[in-house]
Amino acid sequence: MDSLPLPREDLRGLAPYGAPQIDVPVRLNTNENPFAPSEEMSQAVGHAVAEATRGLNRYPDREAHALRADLADYLAEESGVRVPAEWIWPANGSNEVMMHIFGAFGGPGRLAMGFAPTYSMYEQYARETFTKYRTVNRGPDFELDAAMVMAAMIGGSPDIVVLTSPNNPTGTAMPLDVVTATCAMSTGIVVVDEAYAEFRRPGTTSSLALLEANPRLIVTRTMSKAFALAGGRIGYAIARPEVIEALRIVRLPYHLSAVSQAVARVALAHRTELLAQVALLRSERDELVAWLRAAGLTAVDSDANFILFGRFADRHRAWQELLDRGVLVREAGPEGWLRVSVGTPDENATFRTALAEVFALDGMMEPGEGSAG
Repeated sequence: MDSLPLPREDLRGLAPYGAPQIDVPVRLNTNENPFAPSEEMSQAVGHAVAEATRGLNRYPDREAHALRADLADYLAEESGVRVPAEWIWPANGSNEVMMHIFGAFGGPGRLAMGFAPTYSMYEQYARETFTKYRTVNRGPDFELDAAMVMAAMIGGSPDIVVLTSPNNPTGTAMPLDVVTATCAMSTGIVVVDEAYAEFRRPGTTSSLALLEANPRLIVTRTMSKAFALAGGRIGYAIARPEVIEALRIVRLPYHLSAVSQAVARVALAHRTELLAQVALLRSERDELVAWLRAAGLTAVDSDANFILFGRFADRHRAWQELLDRGVLVREAGPEGWLRVSVGTPDENATFRTALAEVFALDGMMEPGEGSAG
């Protein structure tokens, strides 16, 4: 790019975001649902897409009315919180939802704040909207409590505060009192990213329960993970109508295609089938955490479909050694840590076998490491 007349010097030397896409037998690096949709659902999607093609000469419903109504029904069932369809805003993955949020409430002279380690794309949303971005470190066990958030906000409330529960890459869930305290102190927008909410352990309440009392709160969700619809690119925000109106102003025209809307509605209609795998993935996750700790590694308690584990003296070497054995994980979080997505039982067994070989290698583990959580 050095030869291009780029007016934005801040883009020079940067690389596009993206996890490695390597064709190996076991891919556990992007937190995908490992279970493909059934033949019945695939056929239903085919019929819905065929029907949608009959009207592809026309623009799609730019407000996605039917999809928003279906999402409202789902949320009432999943979280016990009934919101009007007008409180929901779908887009092309939660990434586009977040770009709408930063486009509406960020910008030059505005500040967004996150809590590291966390999802690396937040910084990119800020960069693309010319919003200043500041991170505050989480506690030693990657926890985040109300006192920590309030201390970080002393001296000036950010225009956007991004909280993540469960957090990526640590998998840690966040108590609701953190959200309540942040909303009480903030003069801007508070975003709770719940991309992995369906994987949370029983008793962990969604921040959707706080929407009625907090007019500047936004909760974001995705269908990429629990719904096994990563290739469908459907995410959505839930917020009060005046917030949704601001997001509508910055969206691109007809941003969500008729085909995307049709596929998402089929997935929601088949949610019993799709979400039936969530319980199995939770069980596999917890068993994998226990195994990692029994093997002498550190594994962080997770409410998501992935686990942060370590610590390695050379994590890139560990990553490569696993890859050489046909298992792809992610270099994520602080130095020394790796993140593994929870796969099928067979994939998890292959991962355990490969990892046992890796951490038996000389000089692989940091001294003094052991189980923790």
